[in-house]
Amino acid sequence: MKTVKIIIVAVLAIVLGANSYASTPNSSKSEKLKVFGNCKSCKARIEKAAKVDGVSSADWNTESKILDLTYDPSKTNLDQIGKKVAAVGHDTEKFKADDKVYSALPGCCKYR
Repeated sequence: MKTVKIIIVAVLAIVLGANSYASTPNSSKSEKLKVFGNCKSCKARIEKAAKVDGVSSADWNTESKILDLTYDPSKTNLDQIGKKVAAVGHDTEKFKADDKVYSALPGCCKYR
């Protein structure tokens, strides 16, 4: 009888633990950010700059100029990511790259 009680308690603990885990909300957020650039070098630079703490995915499309992001909003936000991208020489709709940084980009990466 004692063994049956232990098994029931163990099963309940597993079920309740799994249920509480399943109800935990997903903390990631997906957003898009327009980022100006031209080539595969731009893509690598933009994606690397966007991968700040809290960003789990950053994929920039060279044709659409859209950066698809997945990130944890408790660790970062779209403005912080946009500032990091602008800091490496690529304008976003909200943040502009410093002229000195932009001028240092390879010729194929200049879009202005």
